Parts: sequence; structure tokens; C-alpha cells
Amino acid sequence: MRIVIALGGNALLRRGEPMTAENQRENVRIAAKQIAQVAPGNELVIAHGNGPQVGLLALQGAAYKEVEAYPLDVLGAQTEGMIGYLIEQELGNLLPYEVPFATILTQVEVDAHDPAFQHPTKPIGPVYSKEEAERLAKERGWSIAPDGEKFRRVVASPRPKHIFEIRPVKWLLAHGTIVICAGGGGIPTTYDEEHRHLSGVEAVIDKDLCSALLAQELDADVLIIATDVAAAYVDWGKPSQKAIAQAHPDELEKLGFASGSMGPKVQAAIEFVRNTGKDAVIGALPDIVAITDGKAGTRVSLAEPGVRYRADGESTR
Repeated sequence: MRIVIALGGNALLRRGEPMTAENQRENVRIAAKQIAQVAPGNELVIAHGNGPQVGLLALQGAAYKEVEAYPLDVLGAQTEGMIGYLIEQELGNLLPYEVPFATILTQVEVDAHDPAFQHPTKPIGPVYSKEEAERLAKERGWSIAPDGEKFRRVVASPRPKHIFEIRPVKWLLAHGTIVICAGGGGIPTTYDEEHRHLSGVEAVIDKDLCSALLAQELDADVLIIATDVAAAYVDWGKPSQKAIAQAHPDELEKLGFASGSMGPKVQAAIEFVRNTGKDAVIGALPDIVAITDGKAGTRVSLAEPGVRYRADGESTR
């Protein structure tokens, strides 16, 4: 079975933890233990988030005054290499020596005329006072937005159109390689077809939508979106909350989910299922084996109409 696993940020850094290299390695080690259990007999592609890591590089770059800070596409490439290295090494410590791994720096095409560029919404980098934010916006052409009592730079989040490195990813899979790619939604890249020219852009692609596109272009059998909750819930955080066991994409879309948390994951799952007819599952990282076996998480599928909820007290495993 060909499986695309999209690791949420909790696979690299848990809420409230200092962003040390060792903390990130330890969290990757935990994720690798789960992924290693489903590797035998399957073809695996692993995507991942990179938001905190890009933010840290932006902070470090801002502290160095000798040169201009590196652009976001370059920072994205740096984090893809770093995180891929950690995942490769920790999986390599668990799987047989002869299992090959490869991390692919992944350029993802976006439309230069995507409406998202006119309405930047994705926060990036450090927080500033209003005065400093306005000064930087004027000097550097940034868009800024409130973040609590402070302000942050915001950039566009255009939709992914195509993954340029999809052919080498397919080749590696055909030769038994576990592939890590499309980190952080991939490196946002425009393509001028007339001049055959690639250019990185200052943007952030939603990692879940990119993972759905990756799974679609790879003809994956299932897309697993691994996060820090056991399932998608209705009435999340309320006494009436209920875990969704299985849902048809049309019915799931009607329920409405927060755009800053579960919303993008649900939308990515819906799009993958509609475009391929295959299943997508949203669930907790420690449940990867049970998710693969169809015993945990929220399964988005065309197989059944409506929405089926998990009974009170029913295990997600």
C-alpha cells in the first residue's frame, strides 16, 4: 500500500517546549517509532510542518545586521533539509540497514496571480511593536497584521498547483525508498512557461493542502494527516463534543471547522477523497498503526453517506 503521512507540528515540537535541537530530535524519534511500525510491506512518503523552524531562522536572520535576511523560499529549503535529516536518521536507527531513505527539496508551483497574494494572512517571524512594524512595512514592502497586542508580518498562502519533483519521488518509491518531501507545504515557486524560468516567492503554502496534492499526484492509497488529537470533533472543547469516526466529504464539509486549527486538515482530506476516490484519515500520531488498520481517527470516505460518530467511551485505537 502506498501511504502519504503528513506530520503535524507536534511531531517536531510540542506546545510550550523550547525549540532546541534536542527537543526536536526527541519528538522526531517518537514519531519515527510509530512510522517504523507501518513501513514493512508499504511504500511510505512523509511530509511535515516547518512553521516554528522557519520562524526561528527568521528571528536569527533578523538579529544579524550585516546582510539582509534571507527570503522565505530559502528559509523553507533550509528547514526541509534539517527536518528531513532528523527523520531519516531516526527512522534509520529503527529500520533494517538496507532500507534506503531520501529527502527531496520540493518546489511547489503556485500561481503568481493567485488572489491570496492580494490578501496576505499567514503570520511569519517575530512580533513587533506597532511603530516598528509600520516602519519595517514601509522599508521592506511588508504586509503587517495584529497579533495580540503586538504586530507580525503576514504573507500570502497561495494554493499549491503542481509538485515539480514528483517524478524523482515516484522513481525513488519504485526503488523501495522511504521519501521525505514537501516539508512545510513545499518551497513556493512560480514558473514562467514562456521563458522556462523558476522563481521562489515570499509565501507559505498550507502543508495539509500540499500533502493532499502530493498524495493525489502519487496515486496514494491513503492520506494520513497525523496531528495531536485523536480525531476531528464537532463542538470541540465543549461538554457536547463528539469524535467523528467516519464521514462522507459532502457531509463533513457542512460541519465547519476552525480555519486556524482543524479546518485546513479537514479541507485537505476532503479534496483528496473527492479527487481520487481514496480514503483520508485525520488522527493522532501515536495511533498510526491503528489508523492504517482502519481502527482509529476520522476516516473521510465515499464508502458511506452521512457522518458516523464514535460512541461515548469508545477507544480510538
